Amino acid sequence: MKDFQDKENALTIEGRNAVIEAIRSGRSIDKIFILDGCQDGPVSTIRKEAKKAGIMMKFVSRDRLDQISETGAHQGVIAYAAAYDYSEIDDIFELASSKGEPPFIILLDNIEDPHNLGAIIRTANIAGAHGVIIPKNRAVGLTATVAKTSAGALNYTPVVKVTNMGRTIDELKERGLWFVCADMDGESMYKLDLKGPIGLVIGNEGSGVSKLVRQKCDMIASIPMKGQINSLNASVAAGVLAYEIVRQRG
Repeated sequence: MKDFQDKENALTIEGRNAVIEAIRSGRSIDKIFILDGCQDGPVSTIRKEAKKAGIMMKFVSRDRLDQISETGAHQGVIAYAAAYDYSEIDDIFELASSKGEPPFIILLDNIEDPHNLGAIIRTANIAGAHGVIIPKNRAVGLTATVAKTSAGALNYTPVVKVTNMGRTIDELKERGLWFVCADMDGESMYKLDLKGPIGLVIGNEGSGVSKLVRQKCDMIASIPMKGQINSLNASVAAGVLAYEIVRQRG
């Protein structure tokens, strides 16, 4: 599988002690690459600490580690740290409450392109969304490219990383949210009631919203299209639907 963060866009931490200390300090880490088959003490400690912290681990060859290493002294371990710290779901609700508004959350189902993620975070901020939720696996995290593309929005818009998007939607439903996802086979967004506490789900650039996540959504929204091309870039689709929510919320 393709790595969604490359060494030009990620903040790398190399070496066993450096990675252990980064984990223990509570730093936001998106992924740890570990030499496949390595079982010695320090690496076992890293694996144990990473598992406890919920950090994704990927076991790779020495050649792969050498390829992504910036120092040439990785000692069989390289971590990709997030450019910004992740928030918690409660931070999103607290922001909505502080503004006296029903929660408006954008959930991204496996967005892989850092430019798309950065653009969506920027749109979320401008449209008044109270936060963005992304999955831990099979998606880009808060890389330096995402931070740059967001044009500063990461300083104001909470981004939460979750293990299971479907379970997160279930939990948010219990807190009063309705969910709408983008799909060209859905009902026109103009015919849907998008007011109140709402989660907008945007799918992967190629495959769209996954079947499981789509089934959990209360509404399926399509964007009217008049041209010969019948699809939009993920960040553009997010912007169009976000502003229909803004329009309806008044």
